[in-house]
Amino acid sequence: MITVKATVTTSIEKAWDFWTNPEHITKWNNASDDWHCPKATNDLKIDGKFNFTMAAKDNSMSFDFEGIYTNIIEFKLIEYTIIDGRKVKISFEETQNGIEITESFEPENMNPEELQRQGWQSIIDNFKKHAEQ
Repeated sequence: MITVKATVTTSIEKAWDFWTNPEHITKWNNASDDWHCPKATNDLKIDGKFNFTMAAKDNSMSFDFEGIYTNIIEFKLIEYTIIDGRKVKISFEETQNGIEITESFEPENMNPEELQRQGWQSIIDNFKKHAEQ
């Protein structure tokens, strides 16, 4: 498993809403400034599906990141299986410093684990910036 974290200075309700609402997902779900998330759908319930389109801003490449939710505890936990079978767990914990979001995922085999960790960390860092605005 690879784990990334961020502590977001906001309420648990806002952090949860910004993490799960497609209107917000499209504003933060990218790993670098030359990529964006032009489309997001999210059926946040057990066995519900999500689909986030990740695309290069120059239209040179895009892919859909999709999966099915396996466990949801409002304001605390989201677990899902990516379409390729890998598992992801995201926890939300209220701390004195804000909401600590911890995201752990099974790596894929095509890219080095450090590159995957950096990409997912960049995305969670973008979430922090968006949620703290």
